[in-house]
Amino acid sequence: MDWGLARTIGSKALLAAAGALLLYWTISAVRLVISARGINPLIKQFFTQVASGQVDGAYLLTTKNYRSHVNRQQFIRFLAGLQLNKYRNLKSGRPRIQDGQVILTVKLKSEGNEELPLDFTFAKVDEAWRVDRIQRLAAA
Repeated sequence: MDWGLARTIGSKALLAAAGALLLYWTISAVRLVISARGINPLIKQFFTQVASGQVDGAYLLTTKNYRSHVNRQQFIRFLAGLQLNKYRNLKSGRPRIQDGQVILTVKLKSEGNEELPLDFTFAKVDEAWRVDRIQRLAAA
């Protein structure tokens, strides 16, 4: 086999592999964006209800699974422990899909540049997203 022919075949194979990888990445990204639609409005609604004192409304945005493990009083204590009133800005990260659920890291920022990272796990319930888990992360 001629060396030039081998190089040509090798470079075409490399380009084909890169193209396949790019196509896979694009399809995965589109799938993630489509499946995560509706999560940002839910987060906004959740924090709006907490900020306006409608804790029961925020609690009802959670799944039955969450409510079976965390009762209303525990939920209120958890929120109180977060001291959410000192945070003004919210920055959400890139969603991740795991076991049919979407996990999103949300960072709350105070005016003094203090950060509170929270991991929200969302599950679909009757075609609507609901909060299935909230976990406080160690500050980065």
